[in-house]
Amino acid sequence: MPEIADLVGERLMIGLAGAALRDEDVRLFRETRAAGLILYRRNFETPERLLTMLTGLESALGRPLLVATDHEGGRIVMLGRGVTIFPDNLAVGSAGDEAFAARQGLVEGRELRRLGVDLNLGPCLDVLTERYSPNIGIRSYGKDPALVARYGVARIRGMARGGLSACAKHFPGKGHSPLDAHLRLPTIDSDWAEMRATHLPPFVEAIAAGVESIMTSHPVYPKLDASAGPATFSRRIAHDLLRGELGFGGVVVSDDLEMGAVTESCPIGEAAERAAAAGHDLLLVCHTEPAQRAAAAALVDAYRTRRRPLAELEEATARVRALRARRRERTEGGPPGAEPDGDALARAIATRAVTEVAPGADGLARALNGRVAVVLPRFSDLAARITIEDALLDEAAWIARALAPAGIAPATVLVGIEPSEDEIRAAADRAAAAEATILFLYDAHLYPSNRALLDAVQGRARRLAVVLLRDPWDAALLAPGVRGVTAWGWRRCQLEAALARLVHARGPA
Repeated sequence: MPEIADLVGERLMIGLAGAALRDEDVRLFRETRAAGLILYRRNFETPERLLTMLTGLESALGRPLLVATDHEGGRIVMLGRGVTIFPDNLAVGSAGDEAFAARQGLVEGRELRRLGVDLNLGPCLDVLTERYSPNIGIRSYGKDPALVARYGVARIRGMARGGLSACAKHFPGKGHSPLDAHLRLPTIDSDWAEMRATHLPPFVEAIAAGVESIMTSHPVYPKLDASAGPATFSRRIAHDLLRGELGFGGVVVSDDLEMGAVTESCPIGEAAERAAAAGHDLLLVCHTEPAQRAAAAALVDAYRTRRRPLAELEEATARVRALRARRRERTEGGPPGAEPDGDALARAIATRAVTEVAPGADGLARALNGRVAVVLPRFSDLAARITIEDALLDEAAWIARALAPAGIAPATVLVGIEPSEDEIRAAADRAAAAEATILFLYDAHLYPSNRALLDAVQGRARRLAVVLLRDPWDAALLAPGVRGVTAWGWRRCQLEAALARLVHARGPA
């Protein structure tokens, strides 16, 4: 029988600190025996450097790894080159054609396999409700469980055709979570009837379609399992429901055990043991070496001392090995690069997804033939935290290029993601001087400074159009006569689709 430490390592997926392979990285993988690597933005500079790191690590270890990344589309993209940047899932759901999701999955499969990725930690199969969700929102396909199931399954099958394994998440459903589990421990009060009617159906359909892995998450569901704490520790949810009742035979994946929702519950070693006991096969410890080593040590001790049965370890390891064995080569399909039709597909989805949330008053379209002001967040301020497309790093140049084909030369005011009082004042002044203003609005229902920006601009603008950049909740804050549109996200294709909707109906000057 293999060493217990080797079997434990098969169940660990860990992250590395940077984009260049270091001796200490190789040592960490050797000593924890970790067989899984999760890639983040910090690991990616160019496709070539990524492949050098992956092949170098596997060569040094003398064994293959299971390589995963979060590539949901929209705002969750870790590898920013060599891939198509698609709209968020809510845009895909709003576009009204599940063939879009299927083609997206195929494109992603081909692109990610060329980058050496085996497993995509997506799509989200969480179902939205009328309750605001601060973490899921536009990551979901929508509020209709049947729609979420159709689009999610179409994308999963597309990824499979492209050679990529999918991981449906976040079981048993957290589209109505009141808190972000990355930061704090959420409690979801749904009972079994609500979960079965609304939140479980997409996972049931994904299992029937052959999805290879499913990720749970960390909320507390007191009406589903009052004793477990986070669902990550619930055997009732991860084993009895998912494995037993629903008959899922693939790999059950934990969400990152270093998230705040878990770390406020117990130490990382205990968390790893409790997640394994609940029925997870693959345990994610994504960020720090001390936590990764502590998780490995705790699991080895649990099985060596027989606190946990060896049969459980062997069965979980076998499932993870089978997933890894589906691909024998690190890459497939040639050198890294985006699919030729990927950008056109992304733009088609974005164009179909644009939705009018407020009709506005007469005269705006024609006023765009005159002096136009644009108020735009500095997306570049977010570049340290999330992938920002190169074109949006120079926001003023981008908006000038985007509006030039329509003959519009805007006067642009850039503001912070949370604008200052001076920026708000400058934006309102520019709006007052223009015949028409376009305001790109970032979550005024969450950030008081953005609410102040909206109020100031719509209080002084002669005619105003507002592009809602993330969740659609800001529509309720628009004053009468203000036109509102959303593309359900703010990737470049979505912003340009929203602009096209605003300017295409202009009459002659």
